[in-house]
Amino acid sequence: MRFALNDLLADVPEEQVDEARSFYNSRAAGRGPNTPEELREVRATRSAPSPADPPAIEEMVEAAGVRVPVRIFIPTGGRARGVYLDIHGGGFYMDSAAREDVRNRELAEALHIAVVSVDYRLAPEHPWPAAPDDCEAAALWLIEHADAYLGSSRLAIGGRSAGATLAAATLLRLRDRGAVDKFTGAALQFGTYDSSAQTPAGRRIADEYFIQAYVGHVEDRTAPDISPIYGDLRRLPPALLVVGSKDVLLEDNLAMAGQLSAAGNDVELRIYPESPHGFTGHPTAMARTALSGVHSWLLERVAQP
Repeated sequence: MRFALNDLLADVPEEQVDEARSFYNSRAAGRGPNTPEELREVRATRSAPSPADPPAIEEMVEAAGVRVPVRIFIPTGGRARGVYLDIHGGGFYMDSAAREDVRNRELAEALHIAVVSVDYRLAPEHPWPAAPDDCEAAALWLIEHADAYLGSSRLAIGGRSAGATLAAATLLRLRDRGAVDKFTGAALQFGTYDSSAQTPAGRRIADEYFIQAYVGHVEDRTAPDISPIYGDLRRLPPALLVVGSKDVLLEDNLAMAGQLSAAGNDVELRIYPESPHGFTGHPTAMARTALSGVHSWLLERVAQP
């Protein structure tokens, strides 16, 4: 059977496609820092994150011998219907949980769920496995304490870019511990599923500094904890994969969806036209449509029955 990419695209209004095309045609393509010096400069010159209202509750949690800071958003006006563990993006070497505060507060209020954002350690100061260690610790803490602390034991996980990669790695770790069934869904936006330069997208990003910063010390980068696409993906919770048709990582997101499905999981893939990597963080109607779909999908999986 043969099909065209257009057959897989999400059904969105044509005016949103036109707006996205115009927006990206007039916008210079961005890239992350490509040397240690550039990374230090970007970190030093970035503006402070915008505060949320009400602000995050900052906690230090511990599980499996790892202590990690988290930022918690509890919805105002009643008991949370579920809990979402958010893992921020930034190439494993930039950004922070605090940069997601406004978005996560809005998510908590819109869906009436608790949102917990993990402030995992960043490369190159803390290369792999520091980040997945921290994300696993946050997930294990939620399994143990979410019901008493946040009002619900129904858990979901997700993230964007590096955050999606770490979410997938966290689920594999939880599965191997026999604890993955505590999570009812995973919303994975444009993840980096291969850091070994062996897949089509993996080869395109092979010379990016973030990979050297994160796993430059690792000989075999096909380890599933680094490149989840090579893992045993059986017995994972339902997953939603979101990616843009212009994303440099498109092929690997397609492959990851196929691998998850072949392993017997419930998988939904949504490809948005004219959209590059990171598009859900951009001010377009396409991004708002995609995020609305993610939120509806999450709510169906974490809301109390």
